[in-house]
Amino acid sequence: MTNHEANPFANRSTLDFELPPFAEIQVEHYLPAFYEGCTRQLAEVQAILDTPGLPTFENTIVALEKSGQMLMRMLLVFYNKSSSDTNDAIDAIEEEMAPKFAAHQDAINLNPALFQRIKDLFENRESLGLNSEDSWLLERYYKDLLYAGAHLTIAQRDRLMQLNEQLSKLETQFSKNVLADTNDLAVIVDSLEELDGLSAGEIEAAATAAVDRGLVDKWLIGMVNFTGNPVLDSLTNRELRKKIMEASKLKANRSNAHDNKPILLEMVKLRAERAELFGKHTHAEHVIAVQTAEHPDNVHAMLRKIAPAALRNAKAEAEDLKTSAGAEIQSWDWGFYTEKVRLEKYNIDTTKMRPYFELERVLHDGVFFAANKLFGISFKERPDLVTYHPEARAFEVNNEDGSRVGLFIGDFYTRDSKRGGAWMNNLVDQNFLFGQLPVVVNNLNIPKPGAGKPTLLTYDETTTLFHEFGHAIHGLLSQVKYPRVSGTNVQRDFVEFPSQVNEMWILWPEVVENYARHFETGERLPQEWIDSLKAASAFNEGHSTTSYLAAAILDLAWHSLTSEQAERVSDVEAFEAQAIKDYGLDFEPVPTRYRSTYFSHIFAGGYSAGYYGYIWSEVLDADTVDWFKENGGLKRENGEHFKNSLLGRGGSIDSMQMFRNFRGRDSKIEPLLKRRGLL
Repeated sequence: MTNHEANPFANRSTLDFELPPFAEIQVEHYLPAFYEGCTRQLAEVQAILDTPGLPTFENTIVALEKSGQMLMRMLLVFYNKSSSDTNDAIDAIEEEMAPKFAAHQDAINLNPALFQRIKDLFENRESLGLNSEDSWLLERYYKDLLYAGAHLTIAQRDRLMQLNEQLSKLETQFSKNVLADTNDLAVIVDSLEELDGLSAGEIEAAATAAVDRGLVDKWLIGMVNFTGNPVLDSLTNRELRKKIMEASKLKANRSNAHDNKPILLEMVKLRAERAELFGKHTHAEHVIAVQTAEHPDNVHAMLRKIAPAALRNAKAEAEDLKTSAGAEIQSWDWGFYTEKVRLEKYNIDTTKMRPYFELERVLHDGVFFAANKLFGISFKERPDLVTYHPEARAFEVNNEDGSRVGLFIGDFYTRDSKRGGAWMNNLVDQNFLFGQLPVVVNNLNIPKPGAGKPTLLTYDETTTLFHEFGHAIHGLLSQVKYPRVSGTNVQRDFVEFPSQVNEMWILWPEVVENYARHFETGERLPQEWIDSLKAASAFNEGHSTTSYLAAAILDLAWHSLTSEQAERVSDVEAFEAQAIKDYGLDFEPVPTRYRSTYFSHIFAGGYSAGYYGYIWSEVLDADTVDWFKENGGLKRENGEHFKNSLLGRGGSIDSMQMFRNFRGRDSKIEPLLKRRGLL
């Protein structure tokens, strides 16, 4: 047996559900597996090119789908680990690997001989007798290679490879800087009195976080990935609120070793230059061409319908808050007085709801319960399965007839080694080609309570749990032949749609009465609170929509620069301010959800020129929620229709055609405008 064969990534896992053998995987296994995986895949691609005779779908497209398995096993595990539980050694591996992986992908995607084989197949596709899924896969490969630059001249391809390598290094450094500075900017609190307004659980979590940092008789308020912080909703100490808000806006935006300003400026220039190699004016034009939106103009047309109404509502909300506060409102006051006005207007005190949102009940009796009612799937915890971290819990997922669906892993708590936010990863992609079932991971960042204490969620954290599980369901219910189009492998501005739909079950009568129980008494969440939450569904939407749109506009502004324009930008903060002002969204009490220096979605997370996708997807989501309501809601037949026409199809057909197959027509924007109170 060679050293390579002894590597845990060398062969398919023999564990249940092909769960990666985490008990065997050590840091020293990653790089050898990466390099050997690259070598093997290049040899497999060369074998395709050496195949005698004419190219066929089987000897070219299917063979490509089968290539790179060792590399893919390693990458799926590594990138899940680096985002959820990193350390210096993992960071160093990522820094070494990122440019090498970019070069490896280019070696395949920019190979002219491979492109010619695929082009020949694509141009003769009508004569190949392909079924619809095979035909769509061929089209995806052809367009992927065009998008990657396979059709460019030799000189252009050489420059493209240099740009891709440089950008991969910068993206890795950007992400590393955000995590480091987020940890460094945590606010240390010296006295218990300063934490007035926080719940006992929140105070205990802050004390635990301080102890974890070696701080005695202190409390630690950790930064989150976005602007602001959930604790601002209840902290009575205005100076501490201001300190937390200001710290949140400084992430990777200080003159220190973690400053991301020079990094993002360089990235914007390189992305603009790369787009021009493709004959596009801007990076946004290049990226959006392969999304459902097709062109930045279509995105702006929708956003400009929403932006004026959002700002108008935000300013009206500010007046309400000003009345409550008896003074002008600043950004650090917004959450605090919003909760007061919410109480005055709708008799809702979200801080009092936390005892009704205990993590285990929300998970089992809410999230899993709704999935069972809709899709007939059940969840059984598997403590015998070893995952990548002691806090990451595995659940076996089965159909009603006992057949296996896949494996769900939930990793819910925040830690210094985990990046901010919440997300879904795959460890194994469902596909019939290799007969693999899906293994999917949800990561959240819920503060961990003290030992033996319950984990009580905020309403927002409960929403996040349902949302991320919507991504997990998309991966779990996939029923496709090829890994390339499995689960969430859809166009980027479509990927948030199923996850947003899953949020609808939070307050669905049958679901909420099943999970929203007081953790001590078992008492149900009072019906009047539920009614008030529904009545207040559009409350504060002016703020949230304006904050979100400002970030989406910032993304588009950076990526709508030509390379010549990008060269002239030197002041990141001035550019930010002008971009938001130009869209009419500048309103000081409502800062952008992400400032550029910690906007990991677009500078490190694959969402460049794509952050608009959340609200683009929400148009489909709001229309879909209307369909469920019109058709009786949480019923198995509704779940089957949603699964068979959309969720289970992954990316195996055109995204918008999938939506039409489900809905029976094109989407309408009115349900979204109504939901957000913007009509």
